[in-house]
Amino acid sequence: MSSNPQVHNRPTSAAEMMDQMNAETAKLYAWIRTQANSPAQRAWFAETDGSGAGQLAKGRVAANQLKMQPHRWRWSEISPYLFKIAEIARNAEIKPIETTDRQGILLTNPGLGGRLQITNTIRCAIAIYNPADLAPAHIHSPNASRTILSDKGGYTNVEGERCDCRRGDIVFTPNGTWHDHGNEDQDPMIWIDTLDWPLIEYLDCVWVDQTYENPMGGNSKSQPMVHQDGHSARLYGNGGLKPVFQSNQRGWGQGMSPMFHFRGDDVRAALKRLSSEKGDPFEGIKFQFVNPVTGKPVYPTLDYSAQLLRPGEELQWKRETCSTYALILQGKGFSEIGGERYDWTENDVMAIPNFLWRRHVNTGNEDAIIYTVSDKSLLENIGQYRSQGKAKDGTIVQIVQ
Repeated sequence: MSSNPQVHNRPTSAAEMMDQMNAETAKLYAWIRTQANSPAQRAWFAETDGSGAGQLAKGRVAANQLKMQPHRWRWSEISPYLFKIAEIARNAEIKPIETTDRQGILLTNPGLGGRLQITNTIRCAIAIYNPADLAPAHIHSPNASRTILSDKGGYTNVEGERCDCRRGDIVFTPNGTWHDHGNEDQDPMIWIDTLDWPLIEYLDCVWVDQTYENPMGGNSKSQPMVHQDGHSARLYGNGGLKPVFQSNQRGWGQGMSPMFHFRGDDVRAALKRLSSEKGDPFEGIKFQFVNPVTGKPVYPTLDYSAQLLRPGEELQWKRETCSTYALILQGKGFSEIGGERYDWTENDVMAIPNFLWRRHVNTGNEDAIIYTVSDKSLLENIGQYRSQGKAKDGTIVQIVQ
């Protein structure tokens, strides 16, 4: 037997030899494949119990592979920090909003390595604006929305339409629309900012422009009000009637909804009117926010919904290939996600990963209302959306809509 130590250390397989060469090719930002692909999850239909979260792969194929995790953010824990931010801003010589454009807290999913996103495709931040605060007019490529949590939610001006907000309202700011925000009320206003920023960032298509020029020559931070509050609702909130006496294009975006403002009072009333219906065993009474011109989801990337669970209602298990976050607008109860229980109450937020079995239960004496945002519409557009449910006897049901 040779005493040459180099003989003993010689690679014994092709994979080992390629791995050694990778030490050199790494300098060229190149990798010689030595591993098979290993997705974080098994086939979407393979796991039938409460698990299925997936396991991250090992080695080179797992480099930077991330998997969102289920999580619940308690309003009782988050809100004190919001008011601390507001207090600091009130007493600052230069308000934070002057340098950061926002005052708030971004929710970061524990499985995504500190990235500023609640799911792989969605950014979610809770913002607070003091009286007289103003976020200057800006425009960007990501689609966004504001969901109002405070009783009064200030205003957003979208393409010249002023939207005065109250709790439960959603104001949509499609990509390619100028918009600014302000608070003219006596108390701080709080809302949730939602954007498909991580998705657009991954596609290297994020841009933001804040060089607004007021055509009226006034304050360059704010757009002139061209349309009064409620303008888009008057045009498009008429139950299947589409106005054709003018263009339905607003802003630069392609195929975006021209209806910017959905009122929480209207949503709650619509859900309540249908509360005597049987409802869906997996979703209860549920509405989808849609583009009134096309009937499609408000955004081609994000799907927004509102659902009602009646007192004591227990939904059956469901899972989807889309990732979701849920906001508890009203009521109390719990959700089971991937076998873990998460109790919730008003203003709590939950992250619900794709592929995981989940169900919601209303344990209160009043209706529970949950707003959800997911990337379902994106997955539908690329042919990757699937969903399953579990019947009461445990049978797996393919859900086709």
